Amino acid sequence: MARDTRRQMIEGAMELLATKGLQGTSLGDVVEATGAPRGSIYHHFPAGKDELIAAAVDATGQKYLEWMDTFVGASPEMITGGFLQFWRHTLIRSDMKAGCPVLAVTVSSDDEQLIDHARAVFRDSRAKIAELLTEAGVPAATAESFATIAVASAEGAVVLARAERSIEPFDVVAASLTEQARQLLK
Repeated sequence: MARDTRRQMIEGAMELLATKGLQGTSLGDVVEATGAPRGSIYHHFPAGKDELIAAAVDATGQKYLEWMDTFVGASPEMITGGFLQFWRHTLIRSDMKAGCPVLAVTVSSDDEQLIDHARAVFRDSRAKIAELLTEAGVPAATAESFATIAVASAEGAVVLARAERSIEPFDVVAASLTEQARQLLK
């Protein structure tokens, strides 16, 4: 039960970060969104908001890596498409109101520990894409470069889609990245 409460609070924080950003995510908001007992926040996160946010950033990264693990052995095009589908689904499901919780923390926090967590998630995300591409036969340096371009492009595309309340900017970027992925083995 206690583990479930902790998990619920982390997931609630992830959702709030994605939709309201770091400044719009208070401990009270997390309690309200999850129905968790107010006292449980400091039981599970004795250091308060920063500890909860760090856990939410880490959980976002883990969720993404688990999703990408389903593309082991896939072609570069399928790997890229899978990566992009993760974010497209997030946008569609939220009616263009949710973005990347890790980006929300990155652009809003000056706390070095939170930035370290965000940095690790972005680094691990790029490394996972590069690893999958390398396993698919893409030269390592090319895979690493493309992974960086893909992550940066997708994050920007999510921001544009949210700002315009339209999936179109995301789909334009996705089509371009997918075409680039097709060329990686040529």
